[in-house]
Amino acid sequence: MLEKDDFPLNVHDVGFVYPSSNAPALTGVSFCIEAGEIVGLVGPNGSGKSTLIRLIFNLMERQEGAVLVNGVDHRSETARIGAIHLPSDNELPEFLTGVEYIRVLAGLYRQIGPTDERIQEQFSTFGMAGRSSHLIEDYSHGMQKKLLLSSAFLLRRRLTVIDETLNGIDLDAVDVCKAEFRDMRSRGQSVLLCSHDFSLLEDVADRVLVLRAGKLVADLDVGAELAGGSRLSRTIREALDCGELA
Repeated sequence: MLEKDDFPLNVHDVGFVYPSSNAPALTGVSFCIEAGEIVGLVGPNGSGKSTLIRLIFNLMERQEGAVLVNGVDHRSETARIGAIHLPSDNELPEFLTGVEYIRVLAGLYRQIGPTDERIQEQFSTFGMAGRSSHLIEDYSHGMQKKLLLSSAFLLRRRLTVIDETLNGIDLDAVDVCKAEFRDMRSRGQSVLLCSHDFSLLEDVADRVLVLRAGKLVADLDVGAELAGGSRLSRTIREALDCGELA
C-alpha cells in the first residue's frame, strides 16, 4: 500500500487494460508532482495520457497500483474537492450562463466562490468582457475553452489537471494562461498539463513526463534541458525512440 504523503499528486505503479484490448493501456506508471510544480504530460496518440488522467480522477476503476491526491486516496471526497480536471472536449451545461456555471462549480467544491468583480475581471482578461451573463450555448468553441480555464483559475484548487484544453484558443489567451500558470506556481498550486505544444511547455513547465505505449519513458527537467542547449521537442523524440526511462 502506498504510504500517505503531502504531494498534490502521487501515482504509483498504475496499470490498466481495457476489456476490449489484449495490450495494456498503462503499465507500471509512477511519478509525483510537488507543491507549486508545473508538469507537462506528452506522448503520441494512444500512449495512455487520457487514460491516466481518467484514472487519477476515478472516472474509470483503477486496476493496479495506487493514486493519492493531496495525500489521500483519489477516490475519496477530500481528493475530489482538492483537484480540478479540465477535459479536452467542451461538454458544458449549455443551459447555464458563464457566471452560473462557475457558481455551480464552486458549490460542488464546497467553496463560496469568487466575487462578481473577480469573475468579470477574468472574463475581460480572456477578451470576453460582457459575456459572463450569456448562455454557454451562445459561446464559440474557443470561448467555451476559456470558460473551462477560467473556472480553474478562479477556483484555485491545489491540483489542476489540464487535458489539451488549450487547443483551439487564440494566442492572446495562451499568453493569459502562461501568466496564470506562473501565478499558480507562486501560490503553491500544482498543474499537470497534457499538451502537444512543446514551446508552451518550454515556457511554463518545470518537468515533462513522456508516455509511450502506456509506459513512462522519460521524466525530463525542462530547465536543465534548456540550459544544456537542447530543444524540448528533440529530447522528447529521442526519449520516444529510446523507449526507456530517462
